[in-house]
Order: sequence, then C-alpha cells, then structure tokens
Amino acid sequence: MQKNKENKSNTIELVKRLAREYLSPYWGQLGIAIFFMAFAAAMTAVIAALMQPILDDVLYAGKAEMIVPVSLAVAVTFALRGITTYIHTILMNKVGHHIVSDVQGDLFSHLMRLDMAFFHANPSGQLLSRVVNDVNVMRSAVTGSLTGLGKSAFTLIFLIGLMFFRDWKLTLAAFIVFPLLSIFVIYIGRRLRKISKHIQNELGGLSDLLSQSFQGIRLVKAYSMEDYEVKKVSRGIHRVRDLNIKSIKVSTLSTPVNEILVGIVFAGIIAYGGYEVIAGRTTPGNLASFIAAFTLAYEPMKKLARLNNTLQIGLGATERVFEMLDRKSSLQDSNNAVILDKGALDITLKDVEFSYEDTINKAVNRVSFTAKAGQVTALVGASGSGKSTIMNLIPRFYDVREGSVIIGGHDVRDLDRGSLRNNIAMVAQDITIFNDSVMENIRYGRSDASDMDVYEAAKAAAAHDFIEGFDHGYQTIVGERGAKLSGGQKQRISIARAILRDAPVLLLDEATSALDNESERLVQKALKELERGRTTLVIAHRLTTVQSADQIIVLDQGRIAEQGSHEELLASNGLYSQMYKTGLKG
Repeated sequence: MQKNKENKSNTIELVKRLAREYLSPYWGQLGIAIFFMAFAAAMTAVIAALMQPILDDVLYAGKAEMIVPVSLAVAVTFALRGITTYIHTILMNKVGHHIVSDVQGDLFSHLMRLDMAFFHANPSGQLLSRVVNDVNVMRSAVTGSLTGLGKSAFTLIFLIGLMFFRDWKLTLAAFIVFPLLSIFVIYIGRRLRKISKHIQNELGGLSDLLSQSFQGIRLVKAYSMEDYEVKKVSRGIHRVRDLNIKSIKVSTLSTPVNEILVGIVFAGIIAYGGYEVIAGRTTPGNLASFIAAFTLAYEPMKKLARLNNTLQIGLGATERVFEMLDRKSSLQDSNNAVILDKGALDITLKDVEFSYEDTINKAVNRVSFTAKAGQVTALVGASGSGKSTIMNLIPRFYDVREGSVIIGGHDVRDLDRGSLRNNIAMVAQDITIFNDSVMENIRYGRSDASDMDVYEAAKAAAAHDFIEGFDHGYQTIVGERGAKLSGGQKQRISIARAILRDAPVLLLDEATSALDNESERLVQKALKELERGRTTLVIAHRLTTVQSADQIIVLDQGRIAEQGSHEELLASNGLYSQMYKTGLKG
C-alpha cells in the first residue's frame, strides 16, 4: 500500500514539474486548443443525440418535413467536428513538440556545464541516449497525452451527460465497470513504467556499444574483431527487443479485459432497453440514442486506457531525464567569483594533492612549483606520473583535494570559470577535430575571429599550404574526428586553433609529436613566437624538445623528483639524466 502511494505521489510530482517548468509558457495556446477540443467533443455527443429524431421523427413517425433539417444537422455536425478536431490537433501537437524541444535543449545545455568527472563516469553513448532516446519517448507521451487526453475526457463527459439525460438508471448500471477497468489500467501502467525505464537503460547501453564500435573501427578491422563486435552489439539489440515485446504483451492486456466487460454491459443495455421499448416506457429512438452514446463513449474509454500506458512509458523516460537535469556539477563558481583579466599570469601549485574517483593512489601528491609568465615550464616523467593531471587542474577541469592552484594571484576556485578558461589555450595530445570545415575547426579557438585571422593562424602553424591543397580549401569538411586528415595535419590545425586564441597561458601536451621534421621545425618556430610573454606549460615525452625550457619539473608517481634547467638536471645525474640518455639511445 505504501509503495502504491509513493508511485502515485511520484507520478503527480513528475506531471506537476513538467507542467510548471515547461508547460507554463504555452498556457495561451493550450487554452485555445482546449476550447476547440471541447467543441469537437460536444459535436460527438450531438451526433449521438441526433439518433433520436432520425428514428422517432423521420423513420418511425414518418415526418417528411423533418428529413432535410435532420440531414443538414448531421452534415453540419460532422463538418464542425472535423474542422475543430484539425485545429486542436495542430495546436496541441505544436505545444507538445515545443515542450519536448525545450526539455531537450535544457538537458543538452545542462550536460555541457557538468564537470569532467561526470563525463568520465558516464559513457557518451549513455548520454546520447538520454538526449535522443529518452526525450523521443517523452515526445510521444507528451504530444499523445495533450492531444488525446483532453479530447477523450471531454467526449466521455458529453456522452455520459447525454446518457444520463436519456436514462439515468441505465447509465449508472452501464458504468459500474469503470472502477474495475480503472484498477486494471493503473496496474498495467505501473508495470509499463518499470519496463520503460529498463528499456531506456538498455538503449543507453546499446548506444554506447555502437558508439565504441564505430569510433574504434580501425582497431576492430586491424584485429579482425568484426564478428566479436557483431555478437556483442547483437546481445544488446536482443535485450532491447525482448523488453519491447514484454512491453507490448503488458500493454495489450487491457484489450481483452475491456472487450469482455464492455460486451457484458452492452448485452445488458440491449436486454433492458428492449423490454423498456416493448413496455412503452421509452421509444426506439431514445434507446438508439443511448446505445449510440455508449458505443461512442467506448472508444474514448479505450483511448484513455491506451493513453495511460503511453503516459506511464513516457514518465519512465521523464524520470531519467529529470534525474540528469538534477545532477549538480561538483565545480561551482562562488557568488563573488573574480573575473580574471588578460595579462601576464604566473601559475603556482602549492602542496597540491589529487586523486581520481574510485582510485586509492594519488595522481598528484604534495606538488609545489611556480610557472612564471614569459617562461616555459616543462613537465616530464613516465606515463602515470601526474603530468596530464596537473594540466587538467590548471583550467579547473577538476578541483584539488588538498593545496591550491593559483593563477594571477587568485586561487582558481575563486575565479569565474569562463574568464579563467578564456585566458588559456590548450593543445592536447588527444586532438579533437569536429566534422566541420577546416575554417570552423580553427575558429573554434576564438569564435569572433575573422577569416583573415584564421589564415594568419594557419600560416603560423605551418598548416596554410596543405589546407590550400584541399579541393575546397578552408571550406573542406574534414569528417568525423578528422578522418580525412593525417595525424600531423590534425595537430597543426589544433596548434592553429591555439595560436588564434591568443591567450596568456599556453598548455601544450606534446604539441609536435605527430609532425615530420620540416613541419616540426616550422611549428617550433611558431610556438617560440607564441610563447613569448606567455606562461607556457609543456608536457614532453621526447626530452630533446624541452632542452631550452626555463625550468623542467621531473615527476615520478605523482611527486616532484627533480626540478631545474636541462643542464642542471643532466649534471645532477638523477632520474632526468637517465631518461635523457635512454631517449638518445632509443
């Protein structure tokens, strides 16, 4: 009993929230639609009412003067019902689609503002499923409910009113099945809502599997793993299939129950009404009008049952959407966040400690150093030593567990994140290229940049010549993840993007690793110009690329093992010296 109350309360809260947050801007359109909806429902009742004069006055009494008026009344009633149905259907669907597109836009906007830890914990396929699959299920539920619920309810009210007018005792007897049907509809709705959540979860998993397979297609083919991927995805497809079949089995249970109960009532109406006509207590037209009203009422009753099923399925998806909308980012700007102005910015790490979720070992452990404006600071060390983590802490992709990261004299937690990141340009080893033109991929560094600015940045990154060699030059669409570009070309576009940003802080994660010798020479020259007067942090795997750095931080298992210039570190004959000598031999 307690569980049923909780389910009912949860349903009411979901519907109220949907109405409060997303329906309120459209009350005007909704009101107009409801008016036409009620008018169309009233016309259905008028059609049933006209059965009485058709039978009693025209057919039974033979009043010839009534034929034309009754015929015209029938024609006008059907015409009015058709026109008003068209109007309210368009308006209701319009409102429904607006609501769902608003939800979809808000969900994507909210996801974009969550922290990096959230994206590491939630695969992209799952998030894609929330934005596309869950919201599409919501779309069917919202548009179907808005369009069908009101019309069916109004139609039922008008027809029941007509039935009471014709014979109130027979009406009460006829609708004794309503409580039984309601209990059964509620039971089915709860089961469907539960199944719907399972379906959406499985669709999320399937989307993630598909995303991984397509993104990793090169590896799949290189290792001849096509059959393995097909089997893995097929299992996900079959799980979704089985749940959908289960959903259909449950939802269609209402059909035989409705037919049986209504059939019994219909037989009773005919039997009782027949005796009443024979006894002279009612007319054939009156009984025919009552039967027509009951028959017409049966259809909206079935629609309401089906709509409840659709609504419960939609509420299952709505729950998942609202769960995501209610997720809070672990990174929040303070109420009096400081706007970081552009200028010379020192970066200082003070006793910084950080560990990722679900890990015991610290990725960064008691790290302290200062990267001065106008100087190059290189981070070197083996994989897993903490280099990339430090790079992620500077733009505040994560918050430190202990200690502080200070930029321009301010703890990054006290800064407005937008202004902080506007002061940073980043070239990562894992290059992100969008399925857009070369021009827009470079312009991503500064959205208000002119075409000429883009050209100059590309020239500085030694990218202009190869871009001009494309059939469509800067307007060439590069494909998903830059599929039409070589590794070196992607890297030079990424560098051009950073050059265009013209930020005082420059973060370079092995920015020249995929370049040939000539391109590397050109880009290194451009980077030297770019680094002038800027605070530059470089992650280096090839130590020969950072020999000229002002200071080199050697990391080992999250700690600073050594610190100094290239010459000082070689002279100390420590970890850096061993790494450098090993690199030369390699």
